[in-house]
Amino acid sequence: MPTSIELIFIVFSVLVILSILTIKISNRFGIPSLVLFLAIGMMAGSDGLGGIYFDNPPLVQSLGILALVLILYAGGLDTEWEEVRPILWQGLSLSTIGVLLTALLVGVFVSWVQGFSFLEGLLLGAIVSTTDAAAVFMVLRARNAKIPPRLVQLLEFESGSNDPMAVVLTIALIRLLTEPSTSFGELVLFFVTQMAVGAVLGIAMGEIMRRSFNWLDLELEGIYPVLSLALALLTYGLTTFLHGSGFLAVYMAGLIMQRKPFTHQQSILRFHDGLAWLMQVTMFLMLGLQVFPARLVPIALVGLLISLFLIFVARPASVHTALAFSPMPFREQTLVAWAGLRGAVPIILATFPLLAGIKQADTIFHLVFFIALTSVVIQGTAIPWITRALKIGGPSSSEARSGL
Repeated sequence: MPTSIELIFIVFSVLVILSILTIKISNRFGIPSLVLFLAIGMMAGSDGLGGIYFDNPPLVQSLGILALVLILYAGGLDTEWEEVRPILWQGLSLSTIGVLLTALLVGVFVSWVQGFSFLEGLLLGAIVSTTDAAAVFMVLRARNAKIPPRLVQLLEFESGSNDPMAVVLTIALIRLLTEPSTSFGELVLFFVTQMAVGAVLGIAMGEIMRRSFNWLDLELEGIYPVLSLALALLTYGLTTFLHGSGFLAVYMAGLIMQRKPFTHQQSILRFHDGLAWLMQVTMFLMLGLQVFPARLVPIALVGLLISLFLIFVARPASVHTALAFSPMPFREQTLVAWAGLRGAVPIILATFPLLAGIKQADTIFHLVFFIALTSVVIQGTAIPWITRALKIGGPSSSEARSGL
C-alpha cells in the first residue's frame, strides 16, 4: 500500500519538532545538536524503533545538495566582509592545502588499516577532508563555545569555502576509479575549470543580486526573499551547467552580496537563516534515516581508528602545515585544528561512490558516517574544555556574532 502524502507530512513534522526540542537538551548538556538530529533519524529508521525503511541514495544526494546550497549561501550572507578580510589568506590556505594534505594522510592510513587500494583510500580521505559548515556553525554558536571572534570567523570561513575542494577531489577520484585511462592533465584541467568558473560566476552573480535588489522597486517586501532564493539556486545551477563549482559560486555570491548594503537586507538575512535551519534539520534527519545502524557494528573498530587518526594526526598536521607562515600562535592553530568538525557534508559526498557503483561504496558510506559522528561527538563536546586548556579566552561565539 503506497504511503499517503498526509502520513509523510505527519511523520516529517513530528521528526522536525522532536529535533527542535532537542536543542534545549543540547544547550544544557553540551551535546552538539546535529548528533541528536542524526540519532532521531536513526531511531526512526528501519533498524530503530520507528521502523521506517528508507534506502534512497539518489534522493539523499539531491536533497543534500539543495540543503548545502542554501546553507552555504546563508553562510556567505551572514559573513561580514570586514571580518573576513584579515583572515582571508589563512582561510584559503586551510581550504586548499589543508584539504589536500588531510585527504592524502587519511588515504594512506585507510589503505593500510582497511586494505583498500590507494585510490579507494584516497577517495575516503577526500570525502572526510572537508569540515562541515552546518556542524561548525551550530557548535561554535552554542552558548558555551567561548572562542575569540577572529578564530570563529576563520573556522566558519574555512568550513564554507573548503567544500568545493573536497567535492572536486571526490569527483576526480571517482572518475579515476571508473575510468582508469583518465590522464593527469585532464584532472588538472577539471580542477582549474571547476574553481575558476565557480569563483568568477559567484562574484558576478553576487554583484548582479545586490544591484538587482537595489534597482527593483517592488511594493511587496515578502517577494524579495523569494527572489533571493531563486537567484541562489540559479547561481548553483548555472555554474554547475558550465562545469564550475556550484558550491563555491553560491558561497561567493552570498559573500560578495554582503559587502555593501542592499534593499530589505535584514528581512532577507532572517529568511535565509530560518531556511538554513530547516535544511540542516531535514538533512541530518534524512541522513540518519539513510544509514543502517546494524552495518556500523562490523566497521566500528576500523572507523574509530580512522576517526582518531583524523582528529589527532591528519587534521593537526594539515592545519599546522597550512598555517606554517601565518603569525597565528601555535595554541590558536591547535584550537583551529580541534574545532574542524566533520558532519553532514562528508556523508552526502559518500553517496557519490554509491551512485557511481564504486566497489567499496557501501563500506565507504558507513565508515564516513561513523567518522563524522565520532568527530562531532569527540571534538564538538570537548571544544569548551580544549579552549580553556589552551588558555584561549574570548566572548562566546553567539555574543561575538551579536556584538555583545
